Amino acid sequence: MAEKPKRPGEAELTHLDREGSAAMVDVTAKASTRRRAVAEGILRCSPDAYRLLAEGGNPKGDVEQVARVAGIMGGKRAGELIPLCHVLPAASVSVDIQPDAALPGLRVTATASIAGQTGVEMEALTAVAVALLAAYDMLKAVDRGMTIESVRLMEKSGGRSGIWRRE
Repeated sequence: MAEKPKRPGEAELTHLDREGSAAMVDVTAKASTRRRAVAEGILRCSPDAYRLLAEGGNPKGDVEQVARVAGIMGGKRAGELIPLCHVLPAASVSVDIQPDAALPGLRVTATASIAGQTGVEMEALTAVAVALLAAYDMLKAVDRGMTIESVRLMEKSGGRSGIWRRE
């Protein structure tokens, strides 16, 4: 298969080999640097479900604590869940969960960091997604119409591409 010419400004697809087949990126020659990524997402729910969040009356337990632990666990397992994502040892993953009456719902922010040869964007994004899914699971008996929205990378630093922040 002939290589497709790259357009000016077009990024190279790093997870495809010369034949166009899926391939894991070889990072063994890359320098180990401190890398950090921050992601966020929201869960919108009904006023009744939000009341359980805010007042702590959910019969399944503490939604925030369960979602936080689930998010940390999810971030640590990103390399097992996402095809071609590197399995990173000892990455730090923290999850912050804030109830927001204006939504109503939750805002989840995850920060992942490591000193390594590849970034931690997938760990931060996976942590947010899993935390939101766990919160949904904890509240679904009260509100099946909840929505998970805007899971996105907010910033990343480290490595060859340096610092990036969402505007």
